[in-house]
Amino acid sequence: MSSRPSFFSSTVGSKILIGLTGLLLFGFLIAHLLGNLSLLAGANAFNLYAYKLESLGPLIYMAEAGLLAIFLVHIVKTLGMYRLNSAARPARYQEKKWAGHTSRKTWSSTTMALTGLFILVFVVVHVRTFKFGPWYVEQDTGHRDLYRLVAEIYRNPLYTGFYVVAMGLIGMHLNHGISSAAQSLGLSNERLSRNLVLGGRVLAVLIAGGFAILPIYMYFAHQVAQ
Repeated sequence: MSSRPSFFSSTVGSKILIGLTGLLLFGFLIAHLLGNLSLLAGANAFNLYAYKLESLGPLIYMAEAGLLAIFLVHIVKTLGMYRLNSAARPARYQEKKWAGHTSRKTWSSTTMALTGLFILVFVVVHVRTFKFGPWYVEQDTGHRDLYRLVAEIYRNPLYTGFYVVAMGLIGMHLNHGISSAAQSLGLSNERLSRNLVLGGRVLAVLIAGGFAILPIYMYFAHQVAQ
C-alpha cells in the first residue's frame, strides 16, 4: 500500500469534502423545511407527509444512513481544518499584519466552530425528541399521529424558545457556510463572490426563518385554542 495520503486527506481535498457535504446538508434542509411546512395546513396534511416518508420502507433507512454519514464527514473534516487553521493562525496573522492586510472575517465566519458544535447537540436532541418520542396513533388510519407529538412539544415555551434560538444559530452557520462551500468547490470567482455572500445570507434567513416560524405558530395556535 502507498504511504502517501489520499487526496481527500489533503487540505484541498478536505475543503472540497467540507464544501460538498455542506451543500448536501443544505439541500436536505430545504427538502426538510418544505415537508415541515405542511404543519401549517393542519394535522391531516402533516401526518400524510410523515406517513409517505415512513411508507418508503428500507429506502428511508438508507437515506437516513447516508445523511448521517454526510453529517459525520462534515463534522470530522471541519474540526480537522479548524485545528490546522488554529495552529497556523499566529503565523498567518503576523504575515497579514506586516503586509497591511485587513481582515475579512465576519461574526458568522469566526463562530463557525461554535455554531457547528451547537448544531450537533441540537440534532441529537431533535432526533431523540421527535423520531424516538412517544408513538401516538391516529384512530381513523392507524398511522402514527406525529402532529399530536409536535403539538405537545411546542406547547412548552422553553422548548419552543430553544428551537427558535437554535434556528438563529443555524442561520448564522449557513450565512457563511453557503458561500464558503461554493468557493471551496470552485463555483465562485472574484466577480461572483459578492453575489454569493449576499445570496447565502438571503437563503440563510429564509431557511432559518422558515423553520423558526413553525414552533412559534404551533405555540400560539395552542394558546388561542385554549
